[in-house]
Amino acid sequence: MKKLLLLLLLGSTLVNAKTDSRGVRVIVFKNAGTADSIKLYGPIIPNKIPDQYIPAYEQNIGGYLGYRLDVNLEKRLLQIDSATLLSGFRHRPGAQTWIGEHVGKFLFSASKTYAYSHDPRIKHLMDDMVRKYIVCQMPDGYLGTYVYKDRWTDWDVWAHKYAIIGLLNYYSVTGYKPALETAERAADLICRTFGDEPGKRDLMLAGEHNGLAPGSILEPMVDLYRYTGNTTYLDFCKYILRAYEQPDGPRVIGQLEKYGDVTKVGDAKAYEMLSCFLGILKYYKLTGEEKYLTLLQTAWTDITQHRLYITGTASDHEVFVQTGVLKATNADDMGEGCVTVTWIQFNLQLLQITGDIKYAGELERSVYNHLLAAENPETGCVSYYTALQGVKPYRCDQGYSCCLSSVPRGISLIPEMISGKIGGTFTTLMYENAESNAQIVADDHNNVTLNVKSMTNFPLDGKIIYVVNPSQAAKFSLDFRVPAWSANFIAKVGTDSYPGKKGALLTINRSWSAGDKIEITFDMPVEVLPGGISYPNSIAIKRGPQVLAIDKSINGGLASLKTVRFAKGGQLTYAGGALPADWDWKEAFYAEMKVNNVARKVMLVPFSEASQKSGDMEVWIRK
Repeated sequence: MKKLLLLLLLGSTLVNAKTDSRGVRVIVFKNAGTADSIKLYGPIIPNKIPDQYIPAYEQNIGGYLGYRLDVNLEKRLLQIDSATLLSGFRHRPGAQTWIGEHVGKFLFSASKTYAYSHDPRIKHLMDDMVRKYIVCQMPDGYLGTYVYKDRWTDWDVWAHKYAIIGLLNYYSVTGYKPALETAERAADLICRTFGDEPGKRDLMLAGEHNGLAPGSILEPMVDLYRYTGNTTYLDFCKYILRAYEQPDGPRVIGQLEKYGDVTKVGDAKAYEMLSCFLGILKYYKLTGEEKYLTLLQTAWTDITQHRLYITGTASDHEVFVQTGVLKATNADDMGEGCVTVTWIQFNLQLLQITGDIKYAGELERSVYNHLLAAENPETGCVSYYTALQGVKPYRCDQGYSCCLSSVPRGISLIPEMISGKIGGTFTTLMYENAESNAQIVADDHNNVTLNVKSMTNFPLDGKIIYVVNPSQAAKFSLDFRVPAWSANFIAKVGTDSYPGKKGALLTINRSWSAGDKIEITFDMPVEVLPGGISYPNSIAIKRGPQVLAIDKSINGGLASLKTVRFAKGGQLTYAGGALPADWDWKEAFYAEMKVNNVARKVMLVPFSEASQKSGDMEVWIRK
């Protein structure tokens, strides 16, 4: 089924792009080998700051990431029960105070997945859900799950945020105007209710975490202004930025200006804070007010240097904690799935704004490790927190846990991270089996339609063959991200060799003809990572982009992971053939360890695949 699905989704071709009567940019893609096509409906208000990185939306992804995209579609998204997600709207109040967020989160995931896959099943599911959802809206525009007397408490504004996000994403891939109009009515109610004018409520008091939760509605308000041109939404965005700095607000701007430390913002709640950052970045793109970008780059530096786990996530008991303290057991409630996903969104936006590939490096770290670790490839079940030690607590319920709705959102964003154009040059950011199409401008200023196919076993090895197919022979550049963890990166075209520099872009500028091949090779070095403040007597093993783990369930005779000790100088040898027959994704390695002070081979698998059979696992291995 997986192979068939990937074949059915091979490639998309740009048919045309036009502007409709409202000024909406409508882009039409056709699914290769079928009569299917998809239109993407864009905003009518342009950003003042144009994106430097533009993802290649016409693509097919195979390999490891393609396999996980398939898992997310088949085993999670297509299993969603709309009745469960809609229950809180049909019978107010809902089963819990944040149940209203799940429909919007699902529509985000489903819309992104449909934009990539064109799969009619996910479209049918979201079409049905949207039509049932919008009739739940109250006459005044209310689209929450609270009874009237309890409106605008706890997570009510937060749920409206996700309602608008979900409906806008759905509109962007369908053009279904009732979805857009429903989002507008909900936003109009928010704008009538909150503000700093006499008689209006204080938004910062309408939710949790010093205003971080309700204040995160900034993101969809910016989007809604861009989609409608209604200046009421832009004025509300400006109000939110003022409200942040009120005495009862999280003081996002002021505290970052003063301390450059995210633990000083609000109550340090990571998910909600990062959600506010997303809105601030979108406001920056819209207005060009440079201070906002500078401050959030400061926040990014603070997180990456002091508060980020080796697997590309953050948070201990859902907050940013003191420098270097990165406890990693299930008891520590570490690596909240919502934090992982919003961290990915934050880096993706920074990459789009700046074109700086350091953000792509963080995307790679998070995706290949903590994001995929949070969804079981065998079942599609999701873990709320995904610790580096112990059994991953996967759950299969729907409509009750914020992270069980968020992790699929992160996976649905993967197609936007593989390749695209940076500064107009087609650029490869992640190394997977893939096929991408793009419109580029050659050195002679002629337009060229470019098709690029890659064939690789990555992340098993660092060998990739690219086949370049321009619509006409032309001279232009192709860029390749050289991972900071790689070694001996070399690209060859015919007899010409191009060495790469770690952490930089490798540019190949030459005349290209259909069928030209690029052979890229790089080493997949094994790194031994220190345990830091929290695990001073332990190490972790990383191969290429992937952090590895010992899974007790596939290491026969291993009574306890606590008896395993790292043996210095041990080399990894491939062990995929020794995995159980029903183990998803055959990637494993033997390493020489000591068990009860006796040398033996221990099998390691990527952390993203560990514990899929409820096995106890360890990333931090004792020295």
